[in-house]
Amino acid sequence: MPFFIYYLLATNTQRAFYVFLLAGLTDILDGTAARLFHQRSKLGSMLDPAADKLLMASAFVLLGIPSLNKQNTLPLWLIITVVSRDLVIAFGALLLNRLKGVHHFQPSILGKTSTVVQVGVITVVLFFNILEQSPPYLIWLYWGTFFLTLASGINYVFRWLPSLWEKKTR
Repeated sequence: MPFFIYYLLATNTQRAFYVFLLAGLTDILDGTAARLFHQRSKLGSMLDPAADKLLMASAFVLLGIPSLNKQNTLPLWLIITVVSRDLVIAFGALLLNRLKGVHHFQPSILGKTSTVVQVGVITVVLFFNILEQSPPYLIWLYWGTFFLTLASGINYVFRWLPSLWEKKTR
């Protein structure tokens, strides 16, 4: 992640793109290996999603800075939506953990779909910034990402709210 941020700040979009792809590939391989060999740990189950969220938030924020991205810059409304959703999820998970003793949070299909689309947006924006092109469909990709992210955040809130009313499980 530090290399990704460094390359974006240095306006070396091509290297940032490759580091982002490499980070995604190693995350997939790590997750697959952990499942295949039943190598899950409590620390890993907390650090991996946190690192993923930090990478995504960094990517969205930095790709929204016009001076760093002359070709395609992410709109502020999309950045705010994505980062806010992740903050709501993190705060909700912390709240459920502290108040109700919940340690495992099952991701939803909507949440996973939203994350895949967010990764896709970052990948597409980086790719077209390398090519120095602005395809007209990017705005539709932004809006699709916005609606999926918003729906996913709302879904998590409504899935977790009933747990807050239940008696403590500890």
